Amino acid sequence: MQEILRCLVVNSFCFVLAMGYAAQLGAQTKNTSQRLVVTGSSTIAPLVNEIARRFESTHPEMRIDVQTGGSSRGITEVRQGIAAIGMVSRALKSDERNLHAFTIAQDGIGVIVHASNPVTGFSRQQIADIYTGKITRWKVLGGADERITVIHKAEGRSTLELFVDYIQRRNSEIKPHVIIGDNAQGIKAVTGNPHAIGYVSIGAAEFEIRRGLPLRLLPLDGIAASVEAVRQGIFPLSRPLNLVTLGEPQGLALEFIEFARSPQVHDLVEAQYFIPVNAD
Repeated sequence: MQEILRCLVVNSFCFVLAMGYAAQLGAQTKNTSQRLVVTGSSTIAPLVNEIARRFESTHPEMRIDVQTGGSSRGITEVRQGIAAIGMVSRALKSDERNLHAFTIAQDGIGVIVHASNPVTGFSRQQIADIYTGKITRWKVLGGADERITVIHKAEGRSTLELFVDYIQRRNSEIKPHVIIGDNAQGIKAVTGNPHAIGYVSIGAAEFEIRRGLPLRLLPLDGIAASVEAVRQGIFPLSRPLNLVTLGEPQGLALEFIEFARSPQVHDLVEAQYFIPVNAD
């Protein structure tokens, strides 16, 4: 009986020691894990999510938290220290020179209509007239005698800023029927309404067209809205897709940015119908 009790005591002590060691090891693992918060442009977010998955597969101790909300959110939260990296789908402005931008891809902004719409293209002036309410029916442009549903982006989206700059109008002059946030919402709004018009990332639109959605990208001033036109530098509404930091990136942020600009992710960039860039 004494031998049995001795074994129980010894085994219980060993079990307690083992549990304590496991808890200590778990705490050390938790402490060594790193988390990187990336916020901003919904255009860039799907690509950055894919890049993050590949990055994490070779860096199991690291976690990349990707959140959307628009380029303005990316800028604001990087400045406030909430995010280490912002996603900004445009070039930096003159009052943003305290930030550092690192281009990971090139994209364009294209005007989209439903696949059943017979209109073949637009001039800059026609787009401006549609969005300011001077042209209200498709018949004027060679389409059906139906009212145009104008779909516009919400404030804080870089796509909006570039679009209104292209048509040389202020946002206060735009007369939309529907306000949307990200590209997915814009594409859904147009594919669900044969009389709608919108503007989204060319890469996002081409991706969905290849998936079979009833959508068309229309030429602007005779230039096809396509990834190839953006690649050639001839499309009038092109833009860089940037990762942005406050100050020179260091540590995990630097490592992730370098990875996102490397040839190791060019296949992911092209899979999203964007154009890879070569890092300096």
